[in-house]
Order: sequence, then structure tokens, then C-alpha cells
Amino acid sequence: MPRGDGTGPPGGGGRGTGRGGRGGGFGLGPGGDCICPNCGTVVSHARGTPCYQISCPNCGTRMTRKR
Repeated sequence: MPRGDGTGPPGGGGRGTGRGGRGGGFGLGPGGDCICPNCGTVVSHARGTPCYQISCPNCGTRMTRKR
């Protein structure tokens, strides 16, 4: 709020507004599922292995994390 009138940068700006935690990661924890963006196959997420490193068992496309 440079002028003290309540206006400021979009989104609030300043410290403490970052997302993803320390290092900028977006880890969603050990549970959950991985989903294929191509065919929609869902598999259980394996702890310690990011979904993007797992290939879909049906079509071979890299999986993404289901939120």
C-alpha cells in the first residue's frame, strides 16, 4: 500500500504470499491417486514416486496427480 489508501499490487504481493511451501514444490502427500490424462485410468499413488514418473498401464502416457 504505497499511498496508504488500501490499494496495492494485484494479489496482495509482499512476503508470505507464495504457494507450494519451501522450495516451491507442490507435493500433495503420500496418499491419493495418479490419473492418466489421455485415457483416464486411475492407479493408487506409490509413496516416494511422483505420478509423472509412472506410465499408464493401458496406454503408456505419463500419469498426473489426481487432486
